[in-house]
Amino acid sequence: MEWLEASTENCPVQRTLDVIGEKWTLLILRDAVNGVRRFDDFHLHIGLSEAVLSDRLRKLTSAGILKTVPYREPGSRPRNEYRLTRKGWDLWPVLMALTQWGEAYALGPEGPVLDVTHTDCDAPVRVVVECSADHSALTPRDVTARLGSGARLRP
Repeated sequence: MEWLEASTENCPVQRTLDVIGEKWTLLILRDAVNGVRRFDDFHLHIGLSEAVLSDRLRKLTSAGILKTVPYREPGSRPRNEYRLTRKGWDLWPVLMALTQWGEAYALGPEGPVLDVTHTDCDAPVRVVVECSADHSALTPRDVTARLGSGARLRP
């Protein structure tokens, strides 16, 4: 069976995009990684409607990417903060890869909005692909892609 004959219903890229593959969702995750936790702060910083924000936060919470933590400002009703779970933090390399690509190909003349550097040496952080045997900085020419055990014929 070849790639074009394989069904993509079980494709991890497709399943991931089903959860996070929408612009507003990625921007919510970007802000959550950078410490935004409250609905009003997401709303003001990203600039999306309250209805869309509510929907995306609900989906991210249902998917286990965010969790809610109650808080209460003095004199106000109880509300929830949204915090990344371990599953949510595991998306950090994806966000960093998007940032790296954007800085290389889509950056405006004013430069990046955020510099991410290694705390120990202050060097810029970059994303690399490596194999499980610690061979790092692989390119597409260095890898072989074969259909996996979950591959099925397209209907």
